[in-house]
Amino acid sequence: MTTNLLDFDLHGLQAFCESLGEKRFRAQQLFRWIHQKGESDFDRMTDLAVGFRHKLKQHALIKGLEKIGEHSSADGTIKWLFSVGNGDAIEAVYIPESDRGTLCVSSQAGCAVGCRFCSTGHQGFSRNLTTAEITAQLWMAEHHLRQKLGRSERVISNVVMMGMGEPLQNYSALVPALKTMLDDHGYGLSRRRVTVSTSGVVPMMDRLGEDCPVALAVSLHAPTDALRDVLVPLNVKYPLAELMQASLRYLDHAPRDFITFEYCMLSGVNDLPEHAQLLIDLIARSGVGGQGLSCKLNLIPFNPFPASGLVRSSVEAVGRFAQQLQQAGLVTTVRKTRGDDIDAACGQLAGDVVDRTKLAQRKSSQRVIPVVVSPL
Repeated sequence: MTTNLLDFDLHGLQAFCESLGEKRFRAQQLFRWIHQKGESDFDRMTDLAVGFRHKLKQHALIKGLEKIGEHSSADGTIKWLFSVGNGDAIEAVYIPESDRGTLCVSSQAGCAVGCRFCSTGHQGFSRNLTTAEITAQLWMAEHHLRQKLGRSERVISNVVMMGMGEPLQNYSALVPALKTMLDDHGYGLSRRRVTVSTSGVVPMMDRLGEDCPVALAVSLHAPTDALRDVLVPLNVKYPLAELMQASLRYLDHAPRDFITFEYCMLSGVNDLPEHAQLLIDLIARSGVGGQGLSCKLNLIPFNPFPASGLVRSSVEAVGRFAQQLQQAGLVTTVRKTRGDDIDAACGQLAGDVVDRTKLAQRKSSQRVIPVVVSPL
């Protein structure tokens, strides 16, 4: 049985090399070939001993995902659709900016959290992705973009775990992928430039802070338990008081001195002045010594989809909401929608791609493939 080397962070690859009777330092050479150079052919790894290469060909492979769709937006956003077998598919989205290139990565096929405003949650959960399937999204996107743009230096500077799925419900596969992203022998990304988004899996937020502290974005979306229970059902298990305290604890480990709170703007549901005031009060009482919790509010325009029963807040309502937060001293931004002409914006669907592939034959409960895009 061959092993996909994209499943390993550097520590795991060192153990694998030792199992083949090789020295641990060989793993660093191999890791650089895979992630820095994007090589998948062992025979081209010319500084590896011939005997080592022979062992690798017998026991290992470097295999990405099956690409079944690629769309480019007028604003430069690129969306890829990848098959992960059994009729399931995931998306990764590249969002170029003048000062950075962000890749939005999926962690699960489907999602079990069931947020009211997210099309992924409406379609249910299929399975967790493997470490290789998470890492492969970056591996394939980075080296495809280098070739396409004619560049030898790094193209992707930021990764946001904001695609399909709840990352912290796939923790054992997530962390090795994060470590590969951060490793200087891999992609060498800064901890400040790798962001994990969570709907509020409190115990795993604490573990992430201990094991691999990267930037954290919390999907808040409501200022009260009564409303958040409806919008984010996970709140019933981990209510706001617990979530806010976990966010405060994470600041002890975070590479940034703030937590990002994401807030999807829903007309008449969570965008009124009283909601803004409740949100201000929630943050004020969640810090230490009356200082409030150090955070940034990221207001997200809702992208409607069938069956949501929700409506996007008007531009005026979003502006008023943001102004009220800012006047209370809270750092507040409004997320810029990117890639909406190719259904790559926050919460949009990829049915246009899916319907033209073999994925159209899968069970109806798995038919819609959404993606979340969030350059920070």
